[in-house]
Amino acid sequence: MTLAKDIARDLLDIKAVYLKPNEPFTWASGIKSPIYTDNRITLSYPETRTLIEDGFVETIKKAFPDVEVIAGTATAGIPHGAIIADKMRLPFAYIRSKPKDHGAGNQIEGRVVKGQKMVIIEDLISTGGSVLEAVSAAKREGADVLGVAAIFTYELLKASQNFTAAGVKLVTLSNYSELIKVAKVQGYIDADGLTLLKRFKDNQETWQD
Repeated sequence: MTLAKDIARDLLDIKAVYLKPNEPFTWASGIKSPIYTDNRITLSYPETRTLIEDGFVETIKKAFPDVEVIAGTATAGIPHGAIIADKMRLPFAYIRSKPKDHGAGNQIEGRVVKGQKMVIIEDLISTGGSVLEAVSAAKREGADVLGVAAIFTYELLKASQNFTAAGVKLVTLSNYSELIKVAKVQGYIDADGLTLLKRFKDNQETWQD
C-alpha cells in the first residue's frame, strides 16, 4: 500500500475520522459535512504516530530539501512538528493564532533567524485559512516559508484556490479521495454512501440535493 492509503486506513481504524453521509455533521461555517476528522487522536497510537512522523520526514525531504527550521501551528501542529524536528535534527518553533497580549507579544515561539527556510506543519486542511495566516505571521517575522505539510486534506476547491492565491506550496500525507476509497473497500460505507461522499468533494453546498 502507499503511504496515503496506509494513513487513511489507520485514521479510520483508530476513529480519528468518522464518515456519516446520511447523518452529516455541521461545521462551524454552517456547512453540512459527511466527514469529521480529529487528527489529535493519532498522538495516542504509537504505530500510527510513527507512520505519520516518518511519512512527514520523507515527504519534507523530497518536497522541501532546503528546510532549515520546522514550525508547528498552535495547537494541533505543535506535537507533530516537534517530533519531526527531532527526527530531522532541525530547530523547532511554533506559531500562535495571534500574538500574545502580554510580555514580548510574540506570535512565534522559539528562535527563528531572519531568512531561515521554514516548513510549517498542520494536521488538517479544510479551506487552509488558519495555516495561511500562520504563514503570513512567519513571513512578517522574517522567515522564508518554503511551504506547508499536513497529515490530511479534504481537497476542497476553496483550499486549492487559497493556497494558489497565496503562492504557498502544500503537501499532504493523505487525502479525502484516498480515504473514501479505503472506507468503501473496508466496509465503512456502502456504494450509496460513496456517491454522497464524492458529491461533497465536488460541491460542499449542494451534495445532499
